[in-house]
Amino acid sequence: MPQHRKRRPFPTREQIAEFVRHSPREVGFREIARAFGITGRERETLKSIVRELERDQLIGSPRHRRRGERSGLPPVGVLDVIGVDDDGDVLARPQSWPEDRPPPRIYLVPSDRRSPAPTSGDRVLARLSKLDDGTYEARVMRRLERAERDVVGIFALVAGHGRVQPTNRRIKTEFTVAHSDSGNAQSGDLVRAEILPGRRHGMPQARIVERLGPVGGPGSASMIAVAENEIPTSFTPAALDLARRASAAPLDDRVGLRDVALITIDGADARDFDDAIWAEPDAENPGGWHLMVAIADVAWYVRPGDALDQIARERGNSVYFPDRVVPMLPEELSNGWCSLKPGEDRPCLVAELWIDPNGRLVRHRFVRAMMRSAARLTYEQVQRALDGADDAASRDLIEPLDGAYRALNAARTARGTLDLDLPERRFDFASDGSVAGIGLRHALDSHRLIEEFMIAANVAAAETLGMANRGGLFRVHDTPAPEKVDELRELLATFDIRIAKGQVIRPSLFRGIVERVRGTALAPVVQNAVLRSQAKAVYSPRDTGHFGLALRNYAHFTSPIRRYADLEVHRALIAALNLGQGGATGIDEAALELTAEHISMTERRAARAERDAADRLCAEFLSGRLDAEFDARIVDAIRSAIFVRLNETGAEGLLPLSHAGDERFRFDPARRGFVGMRSREWLRPGDPIRVRLIDADRMTGSLVFARVSIDG
Repeated sequence: MPQHRKRRPFPTREQIAEFVRHSPREVGFREIARAFGITGRERETLKSIVRELERDQLIGSPRHRRRGERSGLPPVGVLDVIGVDDDGDVLARPQSWPEDRPPPRIYLVPSDRRSPAPTSGDRVLARLSKLDDGTYEARVMRRLERAERDVVGIFALVAGHGRVQPTNRRIKTEFTVAHSDSGNAQSGDLVRAEILPGRRHGMPQARIVERLGPVGGPGSASMIAVAENEIPTSFTPAALDLARRASAAPLDDRVGLRDVALITIDGADARDFDDAIWAEPDAENPGGWHLMVAIADVAWYVRPGDALDQIARERGNSVYFPDRVVPMLPEELSNGWCSLKPGEDRPCLVAELWIDPNGRLVRHRFVRAMMRSAARLTYEQVQRALDGADDAASRDLIEPLDGAYRALNAARTARGTLDLDLPERRFDFASDGSVAGIGLRHALDSHRLIEEFMIAANVAAAETLGMANRGGLFRVHDTPAPEKVDELRELLATFDIRIAKGQVIRPSLFRGIVERVRGTALAPVVQNAVLRSQAKAVYSPRDTGHFGLALRNYAHFTSPIRRYADLEVHRALIAALNLGQGGATGIDEAALELTAEHISMTERRAARAERDAADRLCAEFLSGRLDAEFDARIVDAIRSAIFVRLNETGAEGLLPLSHAGDERFRFDPARRGFVGMRSREWLRPGDPIRVRLIDADRMTGSLVFARVSIDG
């Protein structure tokens, strides 16, 4: 007689409310249903309860469901099982947790022995209780879907038996691999392994499903990030066939712009050029400017629902690593027909803009056109021209661009836009693919020029769709959550920077804070703290504005070759303005909502993968400098550790308290730092510190430092 599974109890109103209120990320109906394992007809019951909770103001509306309180975890939460500690206790971590601080330590308490014990990779719904030492006990209420189906790690033979050591620093256990499941992997290979069903005792098991190459080899950092984040890397045969059969677009009804001196400005190593700009003084508006922002007409080549569209939506965006790119679309398009190469005819969608002397957008229109790029310039060439260098190329093309940029930048300043000058890490590679050096790349005026032109075009696209009452995907950025502003207020108070309680939160408030410390030693710490206080920008079918840019209307229009959102905006514009083939086929709000959620996820996934790869490359480079000393700054402090950033490379790592000096330190939460119990010396964010590198793990990207004593 077949065994029937025991029916899961439906969650109470209180359990649902607790989960939503204390979730460490914004949650919607899908996240609630997934957390409690609710499917089928029960979803309608859940919807009714959620609506009642919103009506009774026991939880916020979807737009206002914010991150949880910093003070602790909720009574009920979703946990990922991450391994076993040295004492054999099973460890877990919150399924969602802000990446700017380490999660609390959570021990799973043994539950019903008739049920299989949770193992690494399991996801559970658990009841949590905080212990006196700040750790948590978790009692499993129910097992959910597996959190990690696969694990990426290093294969090794230990006493003749296969092992996989995960590269993901969150997974705290190794996996055994039977000889029959090794897939011919060799010791030192980077592998992807499938986690096998758990057993109550002993090390969890896995099966090798893919060999990724030798660990530490060229490109391994990027390969690990791609595999761990499940980023698609291969195109379907149907998509490749469509890309290979692409050809020159006909002129037809396109506006002829081949005689307009549109130019592309990109990095020296760029291979695709999907935007071009041009400007001239506006004769009808003294002091004003007439601009064109031409974007490759990707919608002509990628039609709604075809094989290219399906793969582009799945990927959501291109992913840019220091040593490679995982493109959203095949190279035949991204580096071919949709690249605005000098001297070659290319179809484009053009935002034609008119701004007044103060940089305000007066009017705009969109046309489908045929262009021929007059020049391909680099940021460095344009910067030399802006600086008045005698040998600068194409200064005649750049002077009107500079005039228009200055007007747009004046409007940006007047709006009180939040501007953060956070340098990017720059990697230099040797001929064998190894990291030869790491530096910091600061934004130039030439970068800002392009950014302002793109922002103006994005505003025009959003306004056009709004006036046409046409559905589309918008780029929205919400006001910071009150609790995040409170956290920032507490930190800034330790630097004698005050944010008055009760004042209206505007972008200009944060701009003023940043300007106050610009050029000082505190600037990196304060700017990163301000960044962490902000809401995450996401995609939405509703144009609710962009807080950081201080704009009411905003959409992404300028990069359809690398962002699916921009392609959807192009299609919506084509349909709304009757610009020909390739437009959106209709307005399906439910489908737009799903697409917005999906591509917001793929954007977060890409950012996480790019950051992971950069961290591993930093560790790879610095692994050859163990015991070397560096000048650094403290960037954060929590109860158990200090985080530092190296001045030379921007690499960040951990400085355990056990390596902070010869005395005991006490954490002061009010001043967000540590004070020496004997010397009364402070270690706080922003303070300079001399450190010595004691460990660099190339596989996890983690760096560990010790403090260099003051007397040497």
